Order: sequence, then C-alpha cells, then structure tokens
Amino acid sequence: MVELIVVLILIGILSAIGVGRFFSRTGYDAASFAEEGRSMLRYAQKLAVAQNRRVYVQGSLEGVALCYEVTAKCPPASQVPAPSGANSGRASTRKYCSSSNGYASGWYCEGWPPGISMTPVSGSLTEKPFYFDALGRPGFDDNQAFTGIVVTISGDGISSRIAIEQETGYVN
Repeated sequence: MVELIVVLILIGILSAIGVGRFFSRTGYDAASFAEEGRSMLRYAQKLAVAQNRRVYVQGSLEGVALCYEVTAKCPPASQVPAPSGANSGRASTRKYCSSSNGYASGWYCEGWPPGISMTPVSGSLTEKPFYFDALGRPGFDDNQAFTGIVVTISGDGISSRIAIEQETGYVN
C-alpha cells in the first residue's frame, strides 16, 4: 500500500511539472519556427541555384517570405510556391501572407507565432530584402556588401540561432 501511495505522489509531481510545459507552447514554437526559418532559407538558396535566378528573402517583424522579385509586397506571379504545396496556415501566417488576392496558402511565407521574438545579433532579416543568386551566394540589390546575418529566435526561455554566412550563404 505504501508503494502505491509513493507511486501516486511521484506521478502527481511529474504531472504538475509536465502540465505547465504542455500548456505553454511558446518555447517549442520558438525552436520549431527557428528550424522552419532555416529550412526556408536553405530552400531559397537551393531554388536559386536550381533555377539559375535570384530568390529574394523578405523578412519583417511579422514573418518571412520568399519571392522572385524585390517589391514592397510580393505580387502573386512572383511568389515562390511552398515545396509541400501550402504554408502552415497559422493565424499569424494568414495575416502576414496575404496579397492583393487575399491569403495565399500556396506561397512559401510564414508569419511569426505569437509570443516569439527575433533579436538581430549581426545584420538583420528585417532591414531590407536580400537574395540568393544563381551560385547560392547572398547579396543585396544596391551592391552593399553582405556581411552575414545572425538572429536569435526566442520564446519562453528557449533560444535558437539562425545564421547566414557572408560569402557562401551557408545557413546554420
């Protein structure tokens, strides 16, 4: 009987700790969005090489989008299609990834999940759009030197880093 009571107490303690982590998704969202951001950047680089054309990365405090041309808002004809056929469809993505025709579910564009913050360490995704060229190298349209970008995505005490190397465009 004592063993059963001890086991129940241990289960109660573990569930009290686990329930708090289960309902607070912000930390997990930060880690998963950082990985999703790295994946988007790698895809943009590979697509630029495969299609022998520039692919632009447009970042802001609301999200990140891939486009074939640099404009204030990417027109539907220039939107890079999502490799899976659709983006995540989160509420923040629906808000950020809308064009003149409304929400574009097939566009490779993602909105920041709520509670996530992005802190630039060097360079910034939000300053201005940059591109990957046909050799996979990053650059800016105004011929300004690309010195690399490092940002930290964080939420609920969990931080992940996204870095784009200066010369090669390697994303890690």
